[in-house]
Amino acid sequence: MKKILFPLSLTVLVGCQNLNQPEQEQQSANIVTASNNDVFEALHADESVAVIHPKEDVEIPLTEQDDIQVIDNIWVRIQSQLEFDIPDNSKVRAHRDWYAKHQRYLDRVAKRSEPFLFHITEELEKHNMPMELVLLPVVESAYDPFAYSHGSASGMWQFLSGTGKQFGLKQDWWYDGRRDVAASTQAAIKFLKYLHKRFDGDWLLALAAYNSGEGRVARAMKANARKGRPTDFWNLKLPKETRDYVPKLLGLAALVKEPEKYGVTLYAINNEPVISHVDIGSQLDLSLAAKLSGLTVDELHALTPGFNRWATPPNGPHQLLLPNSKIEQFKKSLSSLDEKDRLSWQRYKIKSGDSLSVIAKRFNTTVSVIRETNDLNNSVIVAGNYLLIPTATQSLDRYATYEQVRQSKLSKKGTGNKVIHVVKNGDNLWDIGRTYKVSGKDIAKWNGFAPKDMLRLGQKLTIWTANDSAASGSGNTVMRNIQYKVKSGDSLARIASKFKVKIADIEKWNNLNRSKYLQPGQILKLSVNITSI
Repeated sequence: MKKILFPLSLTVLVGCQNLNQPEQEQQSANIVTASNNDVFEALHADESVAVIHPKEDVEIPLTEQDDIQVIDNIWVRIQSQLEFDIPDNSKVRAHRDWYAKHQRYLDRVAKRSEPFLFHITEELEKHNMPMELVLLPVVESAYDPFAYSHGSASGMWQFLSGTGKQFGLKQDWWYDGRRDVAASTQAAIKFLKYLHKRFDGDWLLALAAYNSGEGRVARAMKANARKGRPTDFWNLKLPKETRDYVPKLLGLAALVKEPEKYGVTLYAINNEPVISHVDIGSQLDLSLAAKLSGLTVDELHALTPGFNRWATPPNGPHQLLLPNSKIEQFKKSLSSLDEKDRLSWQRYKIKSGDSLSVIAKRFNTTVSVIRETNDLNNSVIVAGNYLLIPTATQSLDRYATYEQVRQSKLSKKGTGNKVIHVVKNGDNLWDIGRTYKVSGKDIAKWNGFAPKDMLRLGQKLTIWTANDSAASGSGNTVMRNIQYKVKSGDSLARIASKFKVKIADIEKWNNLNRSKYLQPGQILKLSVNITSI
């Protein structure tokens, strides 16, 4: 247990949002007053509904001592640098008051931030950024570098892939810089600096743009300007998520600034570095790296969440983030390790029908790695020849890599009737979901991908339909989206009977009002079970 030896009680507080996801299916509550607490509680309980946390929290041994005395608390340092003016309005109050009532939740996220908080505080000071931004990962991801959203945002700062690349975050099969705490913090600072300048030094507008996109905020400002209305954050017409996003951060800052006023306390965190980067020079098996440092694989992965696979990338980055108390041991052990022993190797005899891509998949590596290892100029291989292939030193299930936990978290089995839908030209999750009367988000979850991931022609999707669904029936159910041209004398009842669908569904698919007559030549969209007609 930590001994809390400081006079001032502060609290790290938690909320979650998605970065740059303006119109997701389930947004955070649009809280105006505290009277709708039931909705507020449901949407804030544990982590945000829109952000997924695929890994359990790991207790990382940051020091060699079990009983740590915290005398110089980093939250005192942070509090002294808070500078935003915080308005006393209903939205800020609602978020502030909710956080103040959930101490256990706040403590859990405070502890999650412990390895990284000193580093982020130092970087914000170095770049002369507002200290309130140290709370932004709380709002974005609850300080979880493994967090991802169904909108494909990832990491502690919740970067989308494109935005991450724009601000220098490498992303490939081996590594995703959006989850690398140090790299993503640098990218977030660059991004926020850009937005601050883009919106003429207004931090509230910059934060709103970080959440919903600079284009959306700029358009809202122009719309207000045309109408002669104020163009500050509080007067803009923005998505519900963004209208809550900024007040959430401000409510959090209010608590940190005056913790005793709101009855909150802090899990104490020392105002000193507890982790550092170690350059390992070349590729290294992560299980071996953990052993050399005296950590478990899970503990190492919690500090180096950017690595997707069983080893560090062949072409870097070649840095590990380790507890300072473990670095001397690690460096000594690594220096005594022969270069060839950094990875395990297998001599593989090429079989008839093999290709580099097939072999790479079999050994959980990439074609480029096999080519580089074996000095191949192209992908032509000959049966009977041998390849030297780097492999994991342990079975892959021992590594708990990001991709493994993400897939296990995403792939969820549904209930009801199982239907296989083969993706055809023009399909999208929205239309497929309407066909089977399920949500596109559920389809993505059942098949282990995010709702904004691209569908592929011929891709087979597993869909679980309700027993009373129009798509229910045997496993041979085949659904098709068709267009029907209304004929003279047609009615909704006649068309529904003809295609064995419900009138209410036809109305829903086509945004029809039952009180209005159909017109000959009118085109209707129908989702039809072609095995039943």
